Amino acid sequence: MQGKEEIYAKVVEVLSSTFKLEAARITPQSNLYTDMDIDSIDAIDLLVKMQQMSGKRMKPEAFKNARTVQDVVDAIDALLKA
Repeated sequence: MQGKEEIYAKVVEVLSSTFKLEAARITPQSNLYTDMDIDSIDAIDLLVKMQQMSGKRMKPEAFKNARTVQDVVDAIDALLKA
């Protein structure tokens, strides 16, 4: 993974396959909790999938403030650049 566009594509792929969401309905502004009905346990599942995808260890705190798909993309991008 390199740029935010690739990260976004992977996040959408993981969200749609893991949580049975329609990929076409996922946008950068989609709220994980209100639009996608993801709870805290689901968020941990997402974190684990992102770790596997990136090969980097990600701390839950990095995602604590993530509310939208774009927030997740930005958090992963920051971790990959760190």
